Amino acid sequence: MRLVGALVVLTALAGCSDTAPTGDSGLPSNRTTPTTDPTPTTEPAPTPSPARPPTKTAVPSPRPTVSGPVSMSIPAIGVRNLRVVAYTGTADDRPGTRIQNRGVAASPRGRDGGVGPGEIGNFIVTGHRVSHGRPLERAPELRNGDHVLIRVDGTVYDYVITRTMTISFRKPAEKAQQNAAVPGNPGAKPTQPMLTISTCATPEDHAAGNYWHDDLGNPEHRINKIGTLVTTR
Repeated sequence: MRLVGALVVLTALAGCSDTAPTGDSGLPSNRTTPTTDPTPTTEPAPTPSPARPPTKTAVPSPRPTVSGPVSMSIPAIGVRNLRVVAYTGTADDRPGTRIQNRGVAASPRGRDGGVGPGEIGNFIVTGHRVSHGRPLERAPELRNGDHVLIRVDGTVYDYVITRTMTISFRKPAEKAQQNAAVPGNPGAKPTQPMLTISTCATPEDHAAGNYWHDDLGNPEHRINKIGTLVTTR
């Protein structure tokens, strides 16, 4: 009886063993019971986007100088498609006179000259009246309200004559009026596109007995027809 009891106790102890369970073959199993990580999983904090620079208000650039072939037509005095050549300088200086001697008109640009067609300021056009093809022979006949059409690459700038200004080449202050950004008003800030067509007063000066001229042949007086831009098309 004692032997039987011992066997019962051993059998019971075998059922409570800490050894790994066996498979069907009786060998220890390689399977393990998955464990759960007690630490809760959290989403990583989003990386903040870099701060954007403040939006800048676009500042319009100054209007560029007009480029390309320029021609001038003045129906009232029969001028048609007269070529206008731009150069850096001032009205009727040596480079400008050389251009005029080719039978075309000259347009001084830069600090001592004017601006291009359609630009705010003084667009100056000079040409001969009594020589080299006489392209501006009838310019003094222009009246207020007459149109001057400036064509640049298919765009037409329509100026209307508003007044006449005669200046003396022997008086620097009057020459400054011709070249001013606002014709006749040196130092004033321009607010609109303007036009100055300038040619010599040789017949009028000679009729008055005035035969003075500078070393380029310019007589004392210049006749300037002033206009303002009314439309662009």
